[in-house]
Parts: sequence; structure tokens; C-alpha cells
Amino acid sequence: MTTVQDLIDRLEAEAAADADPETTPDVGIIMGSDSDLPVMEGAYDALDELGFAEQTDFDDAPDARFTYESYVVSAHRTPELMYAYGETAAARGLDIVIAGAGGKSADLPNMTASLAYPIPVIGVPVQEKSVDSVIGMPTGAPIVAVDAGKSFNAGLSAAQVLAREHDTIKERLIEYHEGLKGGVAAVSADLHDLGIDGFRERDES
Repeated sequence: MTTVQDLIDRLEAEAAADADPETTPDVGIIMGSDSDLPVMEGAYDALDELGFAEQTDFDDAPDARFTYESYVVSAHRTPELMYAYGETAAARGLDIVIAGAGGKSADLPNMTASLAYPIPVIGVPVQEKSVDSVIGMPTGAPIVAVDAGKSFNAGLSAAQVLAREHDTIKERLIEYHEGLKGGVAAVSADLHDLGIDGFRERDES
């Protein structure tokens, strides 16, 4: 059975490996509990939509140029793992971290932001009651956050950060956005041309 110390040792070994940044995960996705996964899946969906691949083996990167990894890291039950993850993030090649947590004491995103600084951290409040905890950082210790449950937006925001240095991601983001605009245009035309009754009938059929 894998222990917390096993995971810490893994992270530290990866940090010491001095791996080629093109072979390491670009985005880290962490959450306080696997019960947060249904909300956090939006981040995976957004990155998948943009052509990212999941990297489950640090030493064997997938063919995709841009990748993400994920871990469960509890700020309260495994603080030593949280420290190790945040403190090794840069050395392991991560460019940005998405961190989700629920409850009123959702400390994982903001603590990780402090530990991983200056790597940007995007906080995802898993529940509405988690918002104040996630965004409650003092001046000088920044965190970026999305609205409660909006992990898809966190994935898009992570890609936007990476797009500053990678034209491929920038082009994929633009293509995705153009698709959204096209979808709105199609719906708008249908509503106008079919009228409200025809539009409703179309959706019901």
C-alpha cells in the first residue's frame, strides 16, 4: 500500500531528476479529497478539449506536447504532502497548478499558492461555502480563483497562462472560443427564424 511518505519521496525524486521540461506535466491538478473529483472533472474536460493529455508516469510522457497530472492532497490530513507538492512544483516542471477544495476550511488552494510561489495557482472552491476560504489571501500572497464549482474555467485559465509562451495553445484557445461564438450565432438565428414556439418544438424533438 502506498504511504504518504512514498508519495513525498516520489515528488522529491522527480524534482531532483532535472527532467526536460517538454517531458514533464505542464499543469498540476490537486484536490483535497476524491469526493471533489465530480466538480474538478471540468478542469480535465477543458484541458482535454484543448489537446492536453494526462501524464500518469513522470518518466514516460505521453505523445502530446502539453500534459497535466493529478493528485489528492489534503491540507488538513496530509499537510506534509501538501508542503512537498507545493515546494517541488517548479523543480518538477509544473508551470501552473489548479487546486480545488471544499468545506468552510478549504485551505489547499491558498496554502499551495504560498508554497509554490511564484508559480500561479488557480483555486477552485468546490462548494459555495468554500469561496471565502479559497480567496482569503493577504496582500503579497496572491491566488487566482474561479467561482464555486467552475473548474472548467480553471482549466481554460491555466491554458491562457501557458498560451503566453506557447502559440499552439493560443491557437487552440482561439479556435475553442470561435466555436462558442458560432454556437451562439446558430442558436440566435434559430430563435429568430423559427420563433419561440418553433424553437421550443425543435428542442423537444
